Amino acid sequence: MTDTIFALATPPGRGAIAVLRLSGPAVESALNAIGAGRLKPRMASVRALTHDGASIDQALVLRFVAPNSYTGEDAAELHLHGGRAVVEAASQALIALGLRPAEPGEFTRRAFQNGRMDLAQAEAVADLIDAETTAQARQALGQLDGQLSATYAGFRRDLLLALALVEAEIDFPDEEVPDNLAQTAGPVLDRLAEDLRRAVAAGRRGERVRDGYRIVLIGETNAGKSSLFNALIEREAAIVTPIAGTTRDVLDADLVIGGYAVTLSDTAGLRESDDPVEAEGVRRARRRAEEAELRLWVRAPGDPEGVAADYVRAGDLIVANKSDEAAAVFEHPGLEAIRVSSRTGEGLAELHDWIARRLAVDLSGADFPAITRERHRLRLTEALEAVEAGRGALSIGPEMAGDDLRRAAGALGRVTGEIGVEDVLGEVFSTFCIGK
Repeated sequence: MTDTIFALATPPGRGAIAVLRLSGPAVESALNAIGAGRLKPRMASVRALTHDGASIDQALVLRFVAPNSYTGEDAAELHLHGGRAVVEAASQALIALGLRPAEPGEFTRRAFQNGRMDLAQAEAVADLIDAETTAQARQALGQLDGQLSATYAGFRRDLLLALALVEAEIDFPDEEVPDNLAQTAGPVLDRLAEDLRRAVAAGRRGERVRDGYRIVLIGETNAGKSSLFNALIEREAAIVTPIAGTTRDVLDADLVIGGYAVTLSDTAGLRESDDPVEAEGVRRARRRAEEAELRLWVRAPGDPEGVAADYVRAGDLIVANKSDEAAAVFEHPGLEAIRVSSRTGEGLAELHDWIARRLAVDLSGADFPAITRERHRLRLTEALEAVEAGRGALSIGPEMAGDDLRRAAGALGRVTGEIGVEDVLGEVFSTFCIGK
């Protein structure tokens, strides 16, 4: 990493302040060249920036000395006035001095490579930038603070302890080591396997906080799904008519309930149809219902249970719609029901509160820091399978167990980037914005 890089760390366009970040070995010489030399580290100073005799801006400048910077390298920030011309002039000056524009995620990649954070923490930076809800921000901050990494480190310590016991019997068979030393690794591996099972089982929770919890409205035709959809998102997004089968496709809307990101989906009424367009809409509705974390089964007075009943699961909710027209209350084994009227607003606040409580139950578990990415879940699953194989192999011989446990160590190491990370670095950092 001999290049010195720079990038705009604030949103592009007109604004009060624009911050240019610099990082690399030539930071100090670049600052001297534009009139910002002799700065005390970590102390903001006002400097008149110039290049080739032309004024750039009156700026606030901060300098950070390696390794005490975000990237672990010499770094600086130029706090400029936010006009496009000012940013362009400063950028052209830096390029003329031999600096180059940063690639997406390059600042955080350098922080990772210089040991300022591990790979899971680096991913948390991207999640924090993208966070749109308090729950997403809270989860990302916990991961950035090292909570998830600390949990993975605990898994790795247990695994290395078991591996050390196994390796000792393999490497020193003629030394004075206890008989069947490798067998003492059994309880350690049992505990580790159970912890990994819990982690994998809870794995979808963090991904749902990060990507959004999926709620789908299902029901027969003319049950009032589209009216309820519009009422919940508080705008006229879905077409509403008295004609059965008006909704032909899945309509999604993003909203925030109880601090959590939610994707709410309106779907076609579930019924058999000879119309190929409506049949395709029904097929898509069924698929979306199967993928959802929660289904709201919307029913109107006079509705039969129909085919929609096939897609509800324990924990889903019956929404008895059109309660202003008839006081029908539906019952189904194991399901709660709430009466609402999309037209008058009756029951909508109660429905909103019910969903908020459900989100808190499903997404706010505190017993295990949540896995936030599929990459983590796949690696933990791989580690669990290897640990279980190693546990079974102990009865055959330490050599067989050792191979499995080394495979498990490799899988865990790839989560935080301790070993074998080159194959995942590009995927991780390509999602970053330029100034990070």
